[in-house]
Amino acid sequence: GANAAEVLNNYDWFKDMGYLAFIRDVGKHISINYMMAKESVKKRLETGISFTEFTYQLAQGYDFLHLYETRGCTLQAGGSDQWGNITTGTELIRRKLSGEAYAMTFPLITKADGKKFGKSEQGNVWLDRKRTSPYRFYQFWLNTSDEDALRYLRIFTFLAPETILEIEAAHAQAPQQRLAQSRLAEDLTLRVHGPSDLATAQAASQILFGQSTADELALLDAETFDDVFEGVPRFTVSRQLLDAGLNVVDLLADSAVLPSRGEIRRALKENSLALNKVKGLAEDRVINTADLLNNRFLLFQRGKKQYYVVVAE
Repeated sequence: GANAAEVLNNYDWFKDMGYLAFIRDVGKHISINYMMAKESVKKRLETGISFTEFTYQLAQGYDFLHLYETRGCTLQAGGSDQWGNITTGTELIRRKLSGEAYAMTFPLITKADGKKFGKSEQGNVWLDRKRTSPYRFYQFWLNTSDEDALRYLRIFTFLAPETILEIEAAHAQAPQQRLAQSRLAEDLTLRVHGPSDLATAQAASQILFGQSTADELALLDAETFDDVFEGVPRFTVSRQLLDAGLNVVDLLADSAVLPSRGEIRRALKENSLALNKVKGLAEDRVINTADLLNNRFLLFQRGKKQYYVVVAE
């Protein structure tokens, strides 16, 4: 027969997360009718809305209240889809503290498919290199659609209007060259990560998709190498065997890069196999740790587009 408050008080984790304080400080100021009048809620009532989504405006409003009280924050800005949540905060501040706070929103940036450009969507991109490496950052913009790239040049770059018009005209003449995407990726990577990381990202992009040399491959750090060759078949080889030196046929056979020794010898005879972007492997070629990239990787290439990564372990 204990009431809800007594039950909740018996759970330390409820008290630790401030749940009771949240209910006490917010619940008595914001009514169900007020919450249901929000446009974002009304749109979802017919199709279905979870309790979590319904009460999210209370959590965001409480956050605004806390910042108002502790940091003197009087303005919260966000995307246009956050208007209802932000104004719940301004209303809570008015009702609880008789204070004044303000909301400011901006039109959502969307992709060509209508999905919003934000961290909650798949394929998002971060400014922090620990979350999105410079290479992945560069590739993100390089792989945008024509429609998105032309819009993003206006939104994310500081290029002069006349320069953007010139890029648009050139792109329209030869869309297969992806001039808009290239300029977008170059401008943003340069400003976010700097000239050195831009140069590395551009060189790395040429390894899979263009002509590159062994010297350019050797310049890649381990992180960028992993990014460039993500999804490429990977095999392992014993570092101990590499220390002593391992014949190329034995290495490729033991690590199962190619299905048989006969196929390996045939590829070598045809000169269709390259190691670390260098062709001309002989059957008696001995591979050792000196051949490792970043002291860890061997990159084999068969033909133009078949890559295999062998990792020393």
